Parts: sequence; structure tokens; C-alpha cells
Amino acid sequence: MRFPHGGMEFNCCLTCGGLWSLRICDLFMPPHNKLCLNSIPRQGNLNMFDPNVGLPLSEDKSRFKMYVGDTGLMVTLAFWDKQYADNILYDKLLADRLPANLGYRYIYENLAAQMLRAAGNELYFHTWSKDERHNYEIDFLLSRGTKICPVEVKSAGYKSHVSLDAFCDKYPARIGSSYVAYTKVLRRDGGTIMLPIYMLGLI
Repeated sequence: MRFPHGGMEFNCCLTCGGLWSLRICDLFMPPHNKLCLNSIPRQGNLNMFDPNVGLPLSEDKSRFKMYVGDTGLMVTLAFWDKQYADNILYDKLLADRLPANLGYRYIYENLAAQMLRAAGNELYFHTWSKDERHNYEIDFLLSRGTKICPVEVKSAGYKSHVSLDAFCDKYPARIGSSYVAYTKVLRRDGGTIMLPIYMLGLI
């Protein structure tokens, strides 16, 4: 069964009832061997309305973020939009010269999600109001024993972690270790562990 959705056309897999995308299939598989989306690694990150141990007890399924299970595939699909020789953005990305406002934030967050899921973690996040126009957000919450560990992802060498500090001040009794995953060296900033993003799967 074929139907359009969100500017993209999907078919229904007759075997498992899952969906496959004509666009993805056309790129990677021959027409006779369609790729069901149920076979693609997918990662969801659910919002928590009351962050605490036993994270599934307070998950808010109406608010979630989705990630691609293969960050390399995500980067190619997002930035390789022209012939290779003409694709300036893709070239800049590969050479680590892409401006920060053109997607580094999402790439690093997707990479963090992929590493955390590969290490066996379920993905949760938490957002709450800062004022009438702004929100705080913790990118990932991990359950460790009787405590939770908030993780904030930075796409550059940021030293500030306002949302993380506000979260720790709001729930001090619930916090184990708090982490900032970023692109610099391992160090400690007060009670926060500043962690190179490639080490994220080890926490």
C-alpha cells in the first residue's frame, strides 16, 4: 500500500506492516528489494515531566526527539544535496570548516544519541520553562543506580552549561554525576565532568 506523508512517499511492508521510503530505497537498494523502515536503526528520545530514577514512569510520549541510527548516513542525506564536485557545504563539513549555525549542533547530538544507545541506554530528555519565551533543556538523562545523570551536548569547546547548572540546582538530591560532552579534553568544572564526546559511550 502506497501513501504520501510529509512530502515523502511511503509504502507499507506486506511482511511486517512497517513502512519503507521510496526515496531511501531508490538511493540504496534495487527496486525488487525494498528496505523496510522497521529494519533501520531508529532512536527516539522521550521527554520526562518528572525526572527521577525509574525514568519510564514519567515519560511524556507526546513530546519526543528522533535521531538517525547512522550519523554518517544522516550527514550525507542532510548536506550532500548536489553533485559531489559542486557541493560546497559537504566539502566544508568533511574539512571541519562548516559554520556552527549550519548543523553542527544536530550532528553532535545525533552522534551522542547513537553512542548512548549502542552502550545500552534508553534515551530521555527534560525541558522546562525558563521564562515566558525561553526553555531550559537537558539533552539526555541516564539512570545510574538510585540517581540520574544529566548530559548536555556541546558542538564546540563551550565552557558554559547554563541548563545543566539550573537542572542540578532544581533537583540536587536526584543527581549522581553530571556531564558535558564536548570537543575538548577531559576535565572537571566544579561538580560537572567535561567529557570528550568520543568517550560518551563509557559513562
